[in-house]
Amino acid sequence: MVVLTTRPAPAAPPPIKVRGALRQSGIGWIFILPFVVLFAVFYLGPLLVGIGMSFTDMRSTDVTDPLAVDPVGVENYLRLMNDEAMRKAAVNTVVFVLTALPLTIGLGLASAVLLNSGIARLPAAFFRLGYYLPNITSIIGIAVAWKFLLEPEAGLVNRLLELVGIQGPNWLQEQSTALPSIIVMTAWRSFGFNMVVLLAALQSIPRELYEAAEVDGAGRWARFRSVTVPSLRPVLLFCTVYSSVGFMQFLEEPLVMTRGGPLDSTLSASLAIFRQFGVGNYGYAGAASTVLFTVIVALAVLQLRLGRNR
Repeated sequence: MVVLTTRPAPAAPPPIKVRGALRQSGIGWIFILPFVVLFAVFYLGPLLVGIGMSFTDMRSTDVTDPLAVDPVGVENYLRLMNDEAMRKAAVNTVVFVLTALPLTIGLGLASAVLLNSGIARLPAAFFRLGYYLPNITSIIGIAVAWKFLLEPEAGLVNRLLELVGIQGPNWLQEQSTALPSIIVMTAWRSFGFNMVVLLAALQSIPRELYEAAEVDGAGRWARFRSVTVPSLRPVLLFCTVYSSVGFMQFLEEPLVMTRGGPLDSTLSASLAIFRQFGVGNYGYAGAASTVLFTVIVALAVLQLRLGRNR
């Protein structure tokens, strides 16, 4: 005898609580609304205005009547390509980033590894504070202090070199030493942030990974190469993107220490744009700012994509 059984009808899906979801979404928007307003007013708005201004001949005399400016198309961008000072500033910025970035990341990683290994007898918090303090100190104050340290006659650096029989150069007034001096100062000031971030990442690496590598016969360098570096790769990517974006915009250091000299050897892209705004070439400065913004975004996206692929 065949017994026919009927399957129970599938249970209806629970009703979607649309009102509850909308209510939660609305509460979230209320919390982030102050940031959205500030971002739109002080970041997004000026960005869009600057991009639009780059296609006009706007100058400081047109501020009272901005609608009277004339559109010039891409003339400002074509002018950028033929501007010797802007090309020099672009080269200096690239050299600065390619030199200061690995130096800063390397110093931050080395100091983080040393602190994590317990090599310091004093509490690690003392060193973390000492190394991080320059990062939260005013850039202007640090630049002024380093300017006095690098004075050719009375500066502490040259005085110390004289003790060992070395005649120190005029660090900030010679083309061969001006930009390297600013790079060293920037690396000293900036590596503390990377050190704190990398130290936190080092302390989160499971100890079992090092023990397993040690059982397999890996030495100290092999453990660093096969355990530490792969574990730190996401954090190193973050430090690289964060530092490179900041270095692409370096302005206060050459502005205070060298005024872009000697002979534009320390002129940065941001300082060149600052000068154009200072003389009232708003349309031209807007075009240069737009190009710099585009390069920074492209560089960040490229670094993130390469880092994720690896």
